[in-house]
Amino acid sequence: MTQQTFLYQPKISEVLKNMRKVMIGKEEAAMLSLVALLAKGHVLLEDVPGVGKTMLVKTLAKSLDCDFKRIQFTPDLLPSDVTGVSIYNPKSMEFEFRPGPILGNIVLADEINRTSPKTQSALLEGMEETSITVDGNTVPLSDPFFVMATQNPIEYEGTYPLPEAQLDRFLIKMKMGYPTAKQEMEMLSRTSNGHPIEGISAVLTREELVGLQKEVLDVYVDRTVNRYIIDLVTGTRTHDGVYLGVSPRGSIALMKAAKAYAFIHDRDYVVPDDVQFMAPYVLSHRMILTSEARFEGQTAESIIDSLLSSTSIPVKRNISE
Repeated sequence: MTQQTFLYQPKISEVLKNMRKVMIGKEEAAMLSLVALLAKGHVLLEDVPGVGKTMLVKTLAKSLDCDFKRIQFTPDLLPSDVTGVSIYNPKSMEFEFRPGPILGNIVLADEINRTSPKTQSALLEGMEETSITVDGNTVPLSDPFFVMATQNPIEYEGTYPLPEAQLDRFLIKMKMGYPTAKQEMEMLSRTSNGHPIEGISAVLTREELVGLQKEVLDVYVDRTVNRYIIDLVTGTRTHDGVYLGVSPRGSIALMKAAKAYAFIHDRDYVVPDDVQFMAPYVLSHRMILTSEARFEGQTAESIIDSLLSSTSIPVKRNISE
């Protein structure tokens, strides 16, 4: 790693420390969010109401000196409400572009499955191409650009499930779960005199974040580790319980996530353990199971666990070489 990376590394710890102050017992969710951010990916948070999905995004955004935007998805939301719209100015006799919330650095797409597929797709181009098209003109998005979307898995009436093409654009899909009784007691204690997010301040500038994202690209991945990633992904395509396996985009996503995970843990190289840890979060939402597998109670996560157990782990490379 470069000398600049060592200077920034304590700031990564400060970001995680900020998130621990607010998100009690959610260290893994906080770390996964930072992994996606450093890998220039996006996150889909799927969980029941009230477990802190929105608060997680707000805490991350407040820890960064970046432009934060929130989109509250509703059934009547239009694509132009997301991307922006061109409005005619009678004084200049020209159309002026009024940017939408997607042009922020950190974008919270709250309850994304409550809006129509047409509006959902307004995010698709931006998440994949880091640009949007408005009235035939291409508008580049800000750098960095990070989307964290939330959705409620238990309310189906009036919702629109995300299509596979859009699910594939999310680097990570995760759940937060309920806190333990001890964690909930601590939560009550911390919020009795105000919310802890009020004491959070930015510890990482936009320029520093962009620099860290570039550093992540230089993390080394050995050919044997890449082979391990391919073997895992290929296993999803040949498994009897899987109707549609992980695409090549999933292989690339797993490699990027493993690099960011290694970087957060002060390493400039990826080991198989990094791939194993990230695989369930990166691959599970990119698979479609057969009806027979679902009837038998299998899940995408359980199939990935079985593949991790049955796939040969490559020999660790000699770091001294």
